[in-house]
Amino acid sequence: MSENPASAPEMPSYPCDGFALYGANGPFSDRSVVAMLVNGQQKDLAAVVNEDDDVQPITIDSPEGLAILRHSTAHVLAQAVQRIKPQANLGIGPPITDGFYYDFGVETPFTPEDVKAISKEMQRIQREGQRFVRRVVSDDEARAELADEPFKLELIGLKGPGADKTEGASVEVGEGELTIYDNVAKDGEVVWKDLCRGPHLPSTRMIGNGWDLTRIAAAYWRGSEKNPQLQRIYGTAWPTKDELRAYQQRLEEAAKRDHRRLGKELDLFSFPDEIGSGLSVWHPRGGIIRGEMEQHARRRHIAAGYNYVYTPHISKEDLFLTSNHLVTYRDGMFPPIRMDEERDADGHITKQGQDYFLKPMNCPMHILIYKERARSYRDLPLRLAENGTVYRNELSGALHGLTRVRGFTQDDSHLFVTPEQLETEVAKVLEFILSMLRDFGLSDFELELSMRDDEKDKWIGSDEFWDYSTDALRNVALASGLKLTEVPGEAAFYGPKIDLKTTDAIGRVWQLSTVQVDPNLPERFGLEFTDKDGQKKRPIMIHRALFGSIERFFAILLEHYAGDFPLWLTPVQVMGIPVADEFADYLDDAVAALREAGVRAEVDHSDERMQKKIRNHTTGKVPLILIAGEQDRAAGTVSFRFRDGTQENGVPLAAAVDRVRRAIESHELIQTAGDLA
Repeated sequence: MSENPASAPEMPSYPCDGFALYGANGPFSDRSVVAMLVNGQQKDLAAVVNEDDDVQPITIDSPEGLAILRHSTAHVLAQAVQRIKPQANLGIGPPITDGFYYDFGVETPFTPEDVKAISKEMQRIQREGQRFVRRVVSDDEARAELADEPFKLELIGLKGPGADKTEGASVEVGEGELTIYDNVAKDGEVVWKDLCRGPHLPSTRMIGNGWDLTRIAAAYWRGSEKNPQLQRIYGTAWPTKDELRAYQQRLEEAAKRDHRRLGKELDLFSFPDEIGSGLSVWHPRGGIIRGEMEQHARRRHIAAGYNYVYTPHISKEDLFLTSNHLVTYRDGMFPPIRMDEERDADGHITKQGQDYFLKPMNCPMHILIYKERARSYRDLPLRLAENGTVYRNELSGALHGLTRVRGFTQDDSHLFVTPEQLETEVAKVLEFILSMLRDFGLSDFELELSMRDDEKDKWIGSDEFWDYSTDALRNVALASGLKLTEVPGEAAFYGPKIDLKTTDAIGRVWQLSTVQVDPNLPERFGLEFTDKDGQKKRPIMIHRALFGSIERFFAILLEHYAGDFPLWLTPVQVMGIPVADEFADYLDDAVAALREAGVRAEVDHSDERMQKKIRNHTTGKVPLILIAGEQDRAAGTVSFRFRDGTQENGVPLAAAVDRVRRAIESHELIQTAGDLA
């Protein structure tokens, strides 16, 4: 069960004896409570509970409560659409981060005018105070009731263990009983219904006025381009109008910081149509930032005992068959390239060709480096690192700037350790990750430990391994002092992992680094080391991506800083602007001194007026503007203008160079004169 929200009322002991605790007439009626957790399962407030049940409230401001609010709002959206467009077929309407969506099969795409009408109809449904009533049905009953809903009929077939419930299907059907939620009017008439697992709010009135419909998009049914294209309406829902407004303000700020817009404005990167979707090119200024990121990371990795390796972008299929990627990840890989075929003069094949694949992961090639020679316990831990470019066959609709691309570079590391070294090495990895991310100005972190659950068929490996490795990761996470959330059932099938999340300048949470324990690939590739006792043993592999992908991390930093990077990352660190042309030569000499000290500095020799130059470079996010006029030339000084518009005059040139150099080394964000100590 997820952590109880801090705001949830304490659950007192109460003899339940077969009635709802939190209903309108229950002994603990509280309008902030929207559902119950009964013996670890979410239930509607109308659910009957017994005396020996463990019952906890779910409040509307908890993550679980927000999901219930948003899913209930999605149902109202779907009902409103079918009132206006009765022929619309229902797809899926799950809650998502900060909101919800619902997919519809319609003949013509929705228009903004349609959305306005749908929004008004949703308000009417709210005012009607319809009750959400859960009803258990058999598969045959569900098929009969939903005979006109082809997408729902497909979902009914997904009930049960092992079925693919991706793309929101899990909100409709689970592994147990099948349920339909009726929307019941005040007179008791069922006015609408939907296949759904629930739970829901007791009434449409409880949705309140903290919701809005946000945008329209096209979406393939269940995320596959092989399926029909549907129309998706996105929305958001919050407990109060004030929280909705705060969210909308965050969206406005996020739009200002959108890395795609800033990338174009600051001339950092682009996605030329001639190259293809999801494939970026880096312009000189973007290349400077990326280069600084990579070089700093490289220095830190080498100091921490990592060895850099280089591997090809392409490999024969046998490698990915051995690694099992061609079984478990084939849909995410680009189609094969047929190579090595030979023919005689008559065109007859004399040598069969082979399929090659663009690599989706670097780990199989790092394993081959380990396997190239015999290894001893003295060689371990072996830490391999690579900025390796990989390729993923992402759906076109999923691509999003640099955060979701088809070709990207992972700052990949793979560590090979003995079982006894696992906890110590994971601790070093986590400490290194946190230190590196702090170098880039991030400071707000939390951890998520993904573990196995009780479904034995989902996992491989012994209970002893799972207990040992999970305890090792938990011990390291707890020792870090960071907030830790444990998530049963979210581990990879072969081992537990730690995910690190960070909060950016406007409160958005991003998942960054991952530390994954893997005994599976060493087993598949037959990796060994000779232990102290002379016996051959199997190493454990640790997958570790610090940035995740360099492209995505760059986008996160770009939005975090809104383009105003710390001085050490900024493409142009100092821009010289002479008060008049006659002082340009003096400023050229000053800038030359900065360049000699390793500072990226330029002089603006354009014909623009000085104030226009200052505005241009301030808009262009140059952190330090160097100004020189008659007094500076006579005294051998310069003047600094800072991001906040303040200015410091008469700084001796040697002191100015030293201060800039030290500010770069400090990795600090320079905004005012006080920051340039």
